[in-house]
Amino acid sequence: MTEFKETELDERAIKLAKVLSADAVEKAGSGHPGSPVSLAPIAYTLYQHFIKHDPNDPNWEGRDRFILSGGHASLTQYVQLYFSGYGLTLDDLKHFRGGADTRTPGHPEYGLTPGIEMTTGPLGQGFASAIGFAYGERFQRGLLDPETKKEDSPFYHKIWAICGEGDIEEGISGEAAALAANQKLGNLTVIFDANRIQIEGDTNLVLAEDVLKRFQAYGWYTDEFSFIQPDGSYKEDVEGLADVIAKAEAAAPDQPKLIKVHTLIAWPTPGKTNDPSSHGSKLGAEAVAGLKKVLGYDPEKSFEIDEEALAHARKVAERGLEAHKEWDEKFDAWRKANPDKAALYDRLKAGELPEGFDKAIDDLEATFEIGKGVATRGASGSVLNAIAAVMPELWGGSADLGGSNKTDLKGAATFAPEGNETKQWPVVSPFGRQLHFGVREFTMGTITNGILLGSHTRPFGGTFFMFSDYERPAVRLAALMEIPNLFVWTHDSVAVGEDGPTHQPIEHLAAFRAMPQLEVVRPADAFETAEAYRYFFEKKNTLPTAMVLTRQGVPVLAETAAKAKEGVKRGAYVLVDTEGTPDVLLLATGSEVQLAVSAAKTLADEGIKARVVSVPSLEWFEEQDEDYKESVLPAAVKARVSVEAGVAMPWYKYLGSYGKPVSIEQFGLQGSGSQNLIDLGITAEHVVDAAKASIAEVQAA
Repeated sequence: MTEFKETELDERAIKLAKVLSADAVEKAGSGHPGSPVSLAPIAYTLYQHFIKHDPNDPNWEGRDRFILSGGHASLTQYVQLYFSGYGLTLDDLKHFRGGADTRTPGHPEYGLTPGIEMTTGPLGQGFASAIGFAYGERFQRGLLDPETKKEDSPFYHKIWAICGEGDIEEGISGEAAALAANQKLGNLTVIFDANRIQIEGDTNLVLAEDVLKRFQAYGWYTDEFSFIQPDGSYKEDVEGLADVIAKAEAAAPDQPKLIKVHTLIAWPTPGKTNDPSSHGSKLGAEAVAGLKKVLGYDPEKSFEIDEEALAHARKVAERGLEAHKEWDEKFDAWRKANPDKAALYDRLKAGELPEGFDKAIDDLEATFEIGKGVATRGASGSVLNAIAAVMPELWGGSADLGGSNKTDLKGAATFAPEGNETKQWPVVSPFGRQLHFGVREFTMGTITNGILLGSHTRPFGGTFFMFSDYERPAVRLAALMEIPNLFVWTHDSVAVGEDGPTHQPIEHLAAFRAMPQLEVVRPADAFETAEAYRYFFEKKNTLPTAMVLTRQGVPVLAETAAKAKEGVKRGAYVLVDTEGTPDVLLLATGSEVQLAVSAAKTLADEGIKARVVSVPSLEWFEEQDEDYKESVLPAAVKARVSVEAGVAMPWYKYLGSYGKPVSIEQFGLQGSGSQNLIDLGITAEHVVDAAKASIAEVQAA
């Protein structure tokens, strides 16, 4: 990096960025123009001078990552991508917020626009996931190049982010910031755009603390710079800003950095500068014309391009190519010196499973004992440890519930800098694979999202199913981005027992099944758990998956031993069948499958033919063709019962007009888990009664 000296062409390019941002929102008729206008010099400085990137190869392994946490200011980034030559065109800017075919949506979307590293918009999540990007960089570097000084490794890169007051106000930023400091993530720099404006006005009303002192208390390096001069004038001094950023990098190589920049929103727009209306509404024709006059543009023209300034900005691509060339030499040297690790890198990048993956699960399944009571959380822990032995890229942990969630990897070092050892966790390594998040479920979800986006590794995170409520916004963003995060949620029903209703999930299965692009899996026993993990890692889509697991032991079923390997991946399968057409279908998930099996035997003794269908995943079942669905749930069989220790809402689609749910439609109870199930009607006897009632209704009809 060389000293940054702003030229006249730089100044003109920044003016062009402001005008394009204002024009794009004006044409769209809605948007957030104020921040892109005032952030233009900051973003330009980062993209031109600090971020290592190659617009010709947006997915270059050696690039730095940039996250715009305040996604509402998306034009800030779109304009810089246009300037840099990422393939974004002027027409794309004109089509901002332009509907289903736009490449410039209101908030950045992962996978849609080249150069966008993640979907942002829900404030705070970009900030927190940027920390996950830094986690992923360090762990992946440890897998592939642990002995090399980090700055010399081809797998070292930096993470840059811009955030605003809204991000700082969201509690997630504080949760994640504490972990970033604890991890000494020195490759992370966040620019805090402090314009003191949000939709409802001056942020002093709700953000009165000294943010920098708060971050200093976490352990961050902080500094600040102001475009607002002591005499009240305004100067976008990008050279001064660059000096502050360079100073931070030199002074704090092992600390995350927060640099607060005092700005005036929408500057220098007449009548809109420092005005809350510029935050979330178009500036208006008069204000845009005034801005253009101030900046030397024709107020009668829209999307006018200063071609010379644009050509100057596009030279960043030449510097990117040079940086890429230098990296290629470093990477090639590493590959020649490390053939085994190069093979690992190739496999990780291709998203392929290691040799021995299936064998690890098969060998584990060979140890399962039919009839033995095994909590599916325990089976989950056994599977994770079995595959971890052959999948070095697998790492994860829990939000302070590792022992309960069974998410601890045996013999693994804790992911933490040296000096962070504790009595309970005496072995730490900056490249460890055991994660600890503390009581921070939301942060856990955002960090594992960032790890997935910023590396080729496979993280997981665990908590009680009840506390998935805290993690839900990160789960939703994972689903929206279609990234294969693995959520391990245990203690899945009122069988939790004595902790009471605050810890007993009721509506959660229905709520998460309602989320598009999230696959919810509730296995019946150890065999189904093992097969659920096998399919999660083997399946071709990249959707996130929730493993919903029991606290209590459930019997390992002979039927799943025979059928789970082929059945689980279909989402639902015939576990127990009858001769000829069944009289009733019993559909069950998780710990209630055993009840359906027991009920079927009772019904058989009474001459009633009941088919038991185990339904580990409704989402996986819905992916099957109609012939398969009909073979499992024949339309001609109208008598049906669903059995699940939660609300019945997801089941009515399958129950039809005459089906009966065995469900729980109230909050849980105080008492033992087994007694709670009895008191709330989750019993084999109730299943038998429901089956008879459904059959009677069909016959009466």
